[in-house]
Amino acid sequence: MSTKEAYEKKLQSQLDEWSAEIDKLKAKANSAEADAQLEYQKQINELRLMQQKADRKLNELREASDSAWKDLTIGIDSAWDSLSNAVKSASSHFK
Repeated sequence: MSTKEAYEKKLQSQLDEWSAEIDKLKAKANSAEADAQLEYQKQINELRLMQQKADRKLNELREASDSAWKDLTIGIDSAWDSLSNAVKSASSHFK
């Protein structure tokens, strides 16, 4: 397995974990009181948008040549950090 493939696999795994966490947050939001549901749904929508952006970055990486993919890692790492922080923040807020 090449370094690029290992990196892709790591990113996909993390994206899958976040997707599962967002699904859990959505379930909690659905069982919350009406006032809280609106705020939770707003946060979940923001997380989904960030998740979609991260997924697009991962697709860009997959399509990049073996010589160009390293140039994409800075933007990808930034998107992953943002999504990671947002998921952690939402998770702590929902508890």
